[in-house]
Amino acid sequence: MSEAIPATQYAVQFTGKDEVFLNTAKPVDAIGPTQLLLQVEACGICFSDTKLLHAFADHPRKSAVVAGLSPEELAQVPSYRPGSEPTVPGHEPVARVIAIGDQVTHYRVGERLLVQADWRHLPTAASNGAFGYNFEGALQEYVVVDERIVVHDGEGFMLRVSDAPTAAQVALVEPWSTVEASYSRTERNTLAAGGRLLVVADAGTRPSGLEPLLATARPGSITVVGADPGAVDPQALGAELEEVEPGLDDIVYFGSDAATIELLSALLGARSLLCVVLDGATIDRRVNLDVGRVHYDFVRYVGTTGSDPAEAYTHIPAKGEIRAQDKVAIIGAAGPMGLMHTVRTVSLGLPGVTVDGADVNDERLEHLAVVVAPTAAERGVPFRVVNSTTSPLEPGYTYLTCLVPFPALLSQAVDLAGDGAIVNAFAGFPAGTLAELDLQGIIERRVFLLGTSGSEMSDMRTLLDKLETGALDTSISLDAVCGMAGFSDAIEAVNNRTSGGKIMVYPQLRELGLVRLSELPERLPAVAAALEDGRWTKAAEAALLATEA
Repeated sequence: MSEAIPATQYAVQFTGKDEVFLNTAKPVDAIGPTQLLLQVEACGICFSDTKLLHAFADHPRKSAVVAGLSPEELAQVPSYRPGSEPTVPGHEPVARVIAIGDQVTHYRVGERLLVQADWRHLPTAASNGAFGYNFEGALQEYVVVDERIVVHDGEGFMLRVSDAPTAAQVALVEPWSTVEASYSRTERNTLAAGGRLLVVADAGTRPSGLEPLLATARPGSITVVGADPGAVDPQALGAELEEVEPGLDDIVYFGSDAATIELLSALLGARSLLCVVLDGATIDRRVNLDVGRVHYDFVRYVGTTGSDPAEAYTHIPAKGEIRAQDKVAIIGAAGPMGLMHTVRTVSLGLPGVTVDGADVNDERLEHLAVVVAPTAAERGVPFRVVNSTTSPLEPGYTYLTCLVPFPALLSQAVDLAGDGAIVNAFAGFPAGTLAELDLQGIIERRVFLLGTSGSEMSDMRTLLDKLETGALDTSISLDAVCGMAGFSDAIEAVNNRTSGGKIMVYPQLRELGLVRLSELPERLPAVAAALEDGRWTKAAEAALLATEA
């Protein structure tokens, strides 16, 4: 290492469930031949950080990597901290390369990088490896990454960024890209080709209409419960339900029993579909479904009131994108991510779209209106803020985004959904979170419930391009800044949902507490003087960094 690199640093560490430790002498790790040392410029705080803090070793992304790198290779990565080992959170960073090993070929010293934190090529038992989880993140001054991880199949998971944007603008690309991903991800509207299909028929029901589905995409295996397998497909095998192994790609259920639907949902694998064929029957009660799996595992529920399962698949939209004429409700709109969803929605300028931003805090709603109303007016999109405790939302929305991870609110969103509506369960419900959903109403009104987690590289490139070209100022969502000393207050604000926007941490500022942008004139007047119409600027960031120079 160069002598300019210190031996120790300040770092935020999660050491157990709800245990935060500000380590003022954490060693700066030495790099190996395939590794890079990054100096962190800035890192945003995400609500997902609070979920890691609460779950710690039980979080699916804190568990050990089971493929992609060998145990011997993982042992060579000093920032790999699975299970109960203390870890450094922070998965929304911008950093600069200050040292590289002699086998590094993809990156160079001096490059400014935006990190894509979701490393799906390194699976864990229930999720995947991720920067800021089982690999240490950016809420420290320096962090080591391994090129064998951040370059996979020729694709780099760290994007080069120019020096033009502020550090805050670049770090905010990651959360903005997760918003983009929730609309851009392609949905499957056929059986999974080569997958596992289960067909279940209640007593007295007769499976029919499967031929078109099987002709469009042929499963690798077909198992039938409760009916003659040969009547479904010549290659189908019969079984009892208790014999069926989990991890199915598609389930087509001919019946209406809520308890059976709940049992079947537990057999679904990742990126799977459960199709309920009612054939005129009615589900006997609300159904308890794992909405965490809708979010993290991309599980989907569809159905038809008729007898043709293929008809149910035709209701699946190609993507979760907002459409012309949509009546949109954003539940939790005044929070940090809600503000991003609201800004994106009004910025589309689609004909006939109206937007209601709903929340329960008048102060945050006022802030939302100040930020969003000018763009909405410019694009000609009718927009209003609604305190849903005093003015409850009325049914009939055709697009609803739920950003608050309370099952009752997602259930309410489904109840508010009109014909052909999309319900975007963006809120990060932990896996295993059950919500009582009106699946009968979902099927009758052809409501599509979706959820996404993280973002793809394409989403980050899209947002980065918008930032670099001036089409989007990501710092529109910035609400507060802090140094390492302010992290505890910052994470508490995120956990308690008292922040009206994103909070940016500058690790090189060791002593700075949490400061909202609205407080800058009193607390840091030199920084406030460099803002433009209350917005973050390069000059404001330079003035902030000079406070501890």
